[in-house]
Amino acid sequence: MVDVALQQGSVVSAAGAKRAKVLDRLRLGDVVFHGLTRSAAIGVLLLLSGVIVSLVWGSLPAFRKFGFGFLVSEQWNPVTDDFGGLAAIYGTLVTSFIAMLIAVPVGLLIAFFLTELCPQWLRRPIGIAIELLAGIPSIIYGIWGLFIFAPVLQATLQPFLIDTLGNVPVLAPLFSGPPFGIGMLTGGLILAIMVLPFVASISRDVFEAVPVVLKEAAYGVGCTTWEVVRNVVLPYARVGVIGGIMLALGRALGETMAVTFVIGNAHRISTSLLAPGTTISAAIANEFTEAVGDLYTSALIELGLILFVITFIVLAIARYLLMRIERRIG
Repeated sequence: MVDVALQQGSVVSAAGAKRAKVLDRLRLGDVVFHGLTRSAAIGVLLLLSGVIVSLVWGSLPAFRKFGFGFLVSEQWNPVTDDFGGLAAIYGTLVTSFIAMLIAVPVGLLIAFFLTELCPQWLRRPIGIAIELLAGIPSIIYGIWGLFIFAPVLQATLQPFLIDTLGNVPVLAPLFSGPPFGIGMLTGGLILAIMVLPFVASISRDVFEAVPVVLKEAAYGVGCTTWEVVRNVVLPYARVGVIGGIMLALGRALGETMAVTFVIGNAHRISTSLLAPGTTISAAIANEFTEAVGDLYTSALIELGLILFVITFIVLAIARYLLMRIERRIG
């Protein structure tokens, strides 16, 4: 009996030791995983801090020379070292606004069509086509816009806008002047084509995530397709829709090569959308390699810092809107 008890005790102790080793190994893996995730998060913060510090440090000479007047000055003269970022800021905001004004409603309509009205056999080809648009390099859009799209606009759309809206009292300044083909409107249209796949794809995905039972219940009480979309689908998926819109807006604000080809690259502000202009990204891409002198380089870096601040403000506003929506829903 004593031997049997000793054998049972040794078996129990061996099982306990084995279980302890397993727990120690799991605990060690958890500690390592926790350290890796924390290191990744800290690395992102360090990288972001490094970018901010580099932009601020590089823009100090221009800020000391021009101060906050850099934000309200249209002058850009490398010969006399007189720089102002207002024209580039204006062009960035205007082209992004035109792009979102077109891409958001069109993208939502495409998403509605794909999820509610499109035949099943046609959904996949259209979805693949939208995703392919998102994968086209921006320089391809720029080349196509310069050699194909801009001449078509110069011969068709821009003369039409000048003839029809050029005499309207409020809209006349926006569509005055000769049809150059390139300009602010062309840049905004190219951006709209580029960000449209982001709005459409993300909206389609969040619309498909709406529970079918909610839509069937709405149809069951006699709602039309438009009423289901407006009162069920869109309210349920509005958080994801706003996220997709903000992602597209971030792409539009920072787009470089496509806009550089078609906007005209003129450092001046014009009320006409048909006139050439510039954006922050286009100005940096065009002139950074040719910048001679510390002040010229610093002015371009300050433009980059301004673009960073604009993007941060847009993302902060988007996050605030999402928090309000989630709080209202919850």
